[in-house]
Amino acid sequence: MTDLERGSGVLLHITSLPSPFGIGDLGPEAHAFVEFLAAAGQRYWQFLPLCPTSAGLDNSPYMGLSAFAGNHLLISPELLQEDGLASDELLSSGPEFSDYLVDFAPVRAFKEQVLAAAFKTFRQLPERGEFRRQLAEFKADQPWLADYALFICLHEDQQGRPWHDWPEPLARREPAALQEERRRLAARISYHEFVQFIFYRQWQRLRVRAAARGVRLVGDLPIYVAQDSAEVWAWPDCFLLDPETHQPTHVAGVPPDYFSATGQRWGNPLFRWHDGGPTVQKRLYQWWARRFAHQLEQADIVRIDHFRGFESFWQVPAEEPDAVRGEWVPGPGLEFFHKMGKKLGKLPIIAEDLGLITSEVEKLRDRLGFPGMKVLQFAFDSDETNTYLPHNYAQPNCVVYTGTHDNDTSLGWYLSNQVNPDAKERFLRYANGRDGNPVHWDFIRLALASVGKVVIVPLQDVLGFGSDCRMNVPGTAEGNWRWRVAGRFLTDEVAAQLRDETKFYNRLMQPEQKGEDNEQT
Repeated sequence: MTDLERGSGVLLHITSLPSPFGIGDLGPEAHAFVEFLAAAGQRYWQFLPLCPTSAGLDNSPYMGLSAFAGNHLLISPELLQEDGLASDELLSSGPEFSDYLVDFAPVRAFKEQVLAAAFKTFRQLPERGEFRRQLAEFKADQPWLADYALFICLHEDQQGRPWHDWPEPLARREPAALQEERRRLAARISYHEFVQFIFYRQWQRLRVRAAARGVRLVGDLPIYVAQDSAEVWAWPDCFLLDPETHQPTHVAGVPPDYFSATGQRWGNPLFRWHDGGPTVQKRLYQWWARRFAHQLEQADIVRIDHFRGFESFWQVPAEEPDAVRGEWVPGPGLEFFHKMGKKLGKLPIIAEDLGLITSEVEKLRDRLGFPGMKVLQFAFDSDETNTYLPHNYAQPNCVVYTGTHDNDTSLGWYLSNQVNPDAKERFLRYANGRDGNPVHWDFIRLALASVGKVVIVPLQDVLGFGSDCRMNVPGTAEGNWRWRVAGRFLTDEVAAQLRDETKFYNRLMQPEQKGEDNEQT
């Protein structure tokens, strides 16, 4: 059972925050956004996965290089400066960045320059100093770190080639080969361990600030990991891989649906839930327990992206160009979550249950007590029986969204030529709205007025932005994940309006002041 307080919140990924360095980060503007949420009476801040992303995969946070590591692009140069690890001169040496879009290539170059200088300064600190001691404790507490640091160093050393194309001794993780590489790359490994330490140090500071303001953090856990990731390299027996080529024999995806007539072929390797024997299953469950524990160290609640894959998943032969010719295969089901619960205790999970959902998926979700998702943009393309219409919500244990990171903005939806005019008419009638009214507030009010315990609204909808501010278009490989909000839009007036609507629908968070924050870790 997931305990949710009635309330509302905002969906905004960290990369979309304002900052002077071309990408949102964990620094002052993230802390300011917590204050914005508290002023607006919001209980929840939802964001996308925090993993390191790959330029070759369009920097998608759903195809990260690791399920455990943090994205070094989110590290704040300003907090490095507060810690004495960056100078004014260095912070002012970067190019002029856009306030509205992330240009990942120059951002990456600048952030890596800043982090390299910070590491050099860090290494000059006393060996027995407090900072060094904290790093040593971090390394000892993170069982994933050694594999990740070596993986990312080898990834660099191999000019970004995926691990299955590395020399066989490295691809197969032969102990002698790995020992030699750890020796040869020792300095660079130390650098990446330092980077992860800084990321989690800064993340903890943000988490402390959010807790002090009564804002609960909602993380995002994609069910699958990327083929070219530290975890698939380090735990290959847990995935459906060809033992000779190290490539997936079958890949993940979904059949044709709302977003695509040919389905979505995601390309992630599938878990070896059934045919690996008891030893593999034990290792796979151990890996998942570590993953859940890690996620719950970062966030108060975790949304599982593609929850239905635990009941059954769409298995596509790897040679297929799209997801049409797949088949449904049973997932690990209720037993899996019972084992996770015995090991970890209560799992505060939101189940992403969108798309083709069967009664079996609903039964699994409900037996576990996990809230599902209701997306209003899906509510108006059929008749009055549509399950996304608020009058059809059978229970309050759900999270209501105007849209998600995969949807157009609500204003963009209304103005789109791709949306059936009848759907727009149904929306206007349902919202008692009129053409020309602020569409985004009609959507927000419908969500807030619902029985759903929690309402999450993308910041683009709070601000009434159009399709040019969309975060992701499913099925497209380029041009996503770039949108940013300029700081001038996060005004006291916007916070006051959101607070007023939140109060009207009895979802207002009453902030609890807890004195001065101790944000140092």
